[in-house]
Amino acid sequence: MFYEWLYPLHTVHGLSFLNLFKYITVRAALAAVLALGISFLLGPPMIEWLRRVKLGQKVREEGPQSHYVKAGTPTMGGLLMLAAIAIPVLLCGNFHNRQVWLALGTTLWLGGIGFLDDWLRVVKKLPKGLLGRYKLAGQFVIGAIVGICVLSWPEPGSSPTLTHVPFLKSFYFDLGWLFVPFVIVVITGASNAVNLTDGLDGLASGLVAIAAIAFAGMCYLTGHAKFSAYLNTGYLPFAGELTVFCAAVLGAALGFLWYNSHPADVFMGDTGSLSLGGALGVVAVLIKREFWLVLVGGVFVAEALSVMLQVTSFKLTGKRILRMSPLHHHFELIGWPESRVVLRFYIAGALLALLSLSTFKLQ
Repeated sequence: MFYEWLYPLHTVHGLSFLNLFKYITVRAALAAVLALGISFLLGPPMIEWLRRVKLGQKVREEGPQSHYVKAGTPTMGGLLMLAAIAIPVLLCGNFHNRQVWLALGTTLWLGGIGFLDDWLRVVKKLPKGLLGRYKLAGQFVIGAIVGICVLSWPEPGSSPTLTHVPFLKSFYFDLGWLFVPFVIVVITGASNAVNLTDGLDGLASGLVAIAAIAFAGMCYLTGHAKFSAYLNTGYLPFAGELTVFCAAVLGAALGFLWYNSHPADVFMGDTGSLSLGGALGVVAVLIKREFWLVLVGGVFVAEALSVMLQVTSFKLTGKRILRMSPLHHHFELIGWPESRVVLRFYIAGALLALLSLSTFKLQ
């Protein structure tokens, strides 16, 4: 809105300062600040409303006993995050950029699936919430839509089925007809990985904030003609606007962390975790950095793998390789306090984010 309505007025005498809205960096910074402001403004009344209508978290009986005290903590706080992402993107984004609409649409779609799951579990008292097959079906649909849209509206001068490979300079992997299935796997996997990570106060929101910073940097470099030429990373002219989207995700995650840090006043629920994971996944797809998700979201990957390995080991041998999955619960049960687990996972996430950014020069 600022770019569409205010920037054109910079030619009017006395309003030349509105030229600032032309710059992605300015609008990205503004989006992050707006997301934080919306979180601080809407957070307290939303949390109070969630308490009043008794939309409290149900704690897993098989989970760590230290988590029983969290029963009844308001959940579905992901609604706050969705508002804190959508409003700044609509205000600061470029309406003519299809990538921005795809990223925002994917985030809201997956937030809707998560909301339905939370609603069925918390309000309708269905223990399993939205059945897994229906949740996966919704994720597959949005993944297919994104893949088809990328094929239908490719970036100028680029092949939509090509993707970069970390650490390999000027090497591109052509997915061919596997591109759409690959996009489905990326978006579904990222969404579920963040969902599995959301088990400790502040863990998922803090790690998403770190990942959002890394992807914001990647989007800006990829969408900047001079920087991408200097780094030889491939220039995607529409990718730069995704910096604004990533900045909004960053602000929303940090704003939510204000209320979600230990001891949490509110949980994001599947409404937040599925949408945030999908946001990271769709950005990776749009800037052709799908394999970078393994680096940037290395902690999320480890959490998801820990669940898969635990289930596989138990089914095949009857034994568990971890005391409990996902991975953060294992560390809790070996004696790490919750705050220590979260902080050390933050450190790992920050190191992985720096490593991912360093590959732009190493390529």
